Amino acid sequence: MSKPKIPQPCDPGGSQEARLSARESWRMFEIMAEFVEATERLSTIRPAVSIFGSARTKPDSAYYMLTEEIARKLSDAGFAVISGGGPGVMEAANKGAYFGKSPSVGLNIQLPHEQHTNPYQDVTQTFRHFFARKVMFVKFASAYVVMPGGFGTLDELMEALTLVQTGKTRKMPIILVQSSFWGGLVEWFRDRLVGEGMISPEDMDLIQVIDEPDQVVEAIFRHYETRGFQPSIQEREILLNL
Repeated sequence: MSKPKIPQPCDPGGSQEARLSARESWRMFEIMAEFVEATERLSTIRPAVSIFGSARTKPDSAYYMLTEEIARKLSDAGFAVISGGGPGVMEAANKGAYFGKSPSVGLNIQLPHEQHTNPYQDVTQTFRHFFARKVMFVKFASAYVVMPGGFGTLDELMEALTLVQTGKTRKMPIILVQSSFWGGLVEWFRDRLVGEGMISPEDMDLIQVIDEPDQVVEAIFRHYETRGFQPSIQEREILLNL
């Protein structure tokens, strides 16, 4: 499918400020095209699981190998696996899915220092805007699996928790893998956020901490055992307003 054509702005002349303002306004067409193209390309991959984690994880690390194993099990169980398309945990997630039975999807991002795209992708979609990319991680996921990572991983985790907590997306499993890594954060949530009334005690039920790959797959199936993986009509309406 060819990319949607984006209208080009006329040269408004005048000051540099005026030219920058015109470029900013016309950038909306680029953003719209990015959403349209990504939605059309990813609309057939459900059910899918989004996996997050550090880009700095080395291929010989325990986290990399654990991610690859989880992704392979999810793929063989019928889930497409979505990652950020880069190195580290993202590569491990794509690699595990690539050699499994279901599609491996990479949502790559253009960065000032170009992100290396890993080769283990059946479907590749590249974004210029972080916010458009983040919408796609949520829009097409039936579950979130969060491996150890840094600021970017925490950003995705907090956004997922916020969207589910506020009802801006459907309730889905949000699984933190490796209790030794996430345990301190989860305890801080209980002690400080719940303890000081920043969140409700039941908000902690949005998080599961799991160590074993088979249990990750089981937790996702258990969440959906009384319903299908496809969003309901009401949930599709919610996702339209994501």
